[in-house]
Amino acid sequence: MSIELVSLDTIQEIAHQYGYWAVFGGILLENTGIPIPGETITLVGGFLAGSGELDYWLVLGSAIVGAVLGDNLGYWIGFYGGWSLLTRIGRLFRLTEEQLIEVRDRFAENAAQAVFLGRFVALLRIFAGPLAGTAKMPYVQFLLCNLAGAAIWASVMVSLSYFVGRLVPLEQLITWVAQFAFVALGLVIGWIGLVYWRSTSANTRPSA
Repeated sequence: MSIELVSLDTIQEIAHQYGYWAVFGGILLENTGIPIPGETITLVGGFLAGSGELDYWLVLGSAIVGAVLGDNLGYWIGFYGGWSLLTRIGRLFRLTEEQLIEVRDRFAENAAQAVFLGRFVALLRIFAGPLAGTAKMPYVQFLLCNLAGAAIWASVMVSLSYFVGRLVPLEQLITWVAQFAFVALGLVIGWIGLVYWRSTSANTRPSA
């Protein structure tokens, strides 16, 4: 999630005031499907741990638990709330219903990979849980992929800001992470487009 919606100063103030609860709550709400900068809050938490204000392991634990619970809430919201709720969330990102249908169908075909790796992809981190529920992904499979993905993602984010945050300004680090996430999003969109084009071409190709 981009930090333009909430200033970095505001996020740092929240993290200073609420500490581990800010990390836990921020990533929980983002993974539930609410578009707030949970990733940025997690990076700020790791940075504060690197400066000695917070404990590294508690920040990491807060991020993992928040990510797992948030995605689980998102899953059940998508499972029971259905398609109408997801389209409302999609409007916040100017995504049409046709685009969401395409994303949902491609997601269902690659659900395990999407849940596991989606945390590193802009927007998909927010939509992964609700999409998994809407696509009726088996819950045990979702839970395992979600837990593994959350542990790896949180470890990378917290460790990155914990160590690299000592060498570069926090704002620059957050910009790099956001750029990586959007590059990953571009690659995912490109891959979906390629698969869609190939399937369309195969269907329209005249038979011999």
